[in-house]
Amino acid sequence: MSLLTPEPGLVFWMSLSFGMVAFILMKYGFPVILQMVNKRKGYIDNALLAAKQAHEELDKVKENSQTILEQTRLEQAKILEAAAQSRDRILEEVKERARIEADKIITDAQKQIEIEKESAVRAIRGEIASLSVSVAEKILREKLNSEEEQSKMINRLMDEVIISKS
Repeated sequence: MSLLTPEPGLVFWMSLSFGMVAFILMKYGFPVILQMVNKRKGYIDNALLAAKQAHEELDKVKENSQTILEQTRLEQAKILEAAAQSRDRILEEVKERARIEADKIITDAQKQIEIEKESAVRAIRGEIASLSVSVAEKILREKLNSEEEQSKMINRLMDEVIISKS
């Protein structure tokens, strides 16, 4: 007997056992294995679909964030422009108020200078009048030392008063 040639009884029993194992595997084993493989395939497909959806949502979020960022930049530019306009307007108003206030101060100062000038002129006139009276008094005292000269002067002054009234 040779090791390479099998006996017909052994081949029969081996074929029968192989057939029974193959039948049992096909009847009970392969459907369970195929079911698990299909379930796993479905799980992987669902995971891939979920990943694709998540990726799409992430792209949408990126687009939305870009849009929001752009809108924010535009609003920021508008706010900065409005702030610059407000600043310029306020500066103009402050300059105008300062000019008006300066004009008022200058006008008040000119009025005060005019009042002080008139007061100084009055004071000078009063001094001049006082000095004139004082000088005239001294001159008259020297000229009118005698009674005769005093009488002449009084008569002449009376004549001038009478002439000026007529």
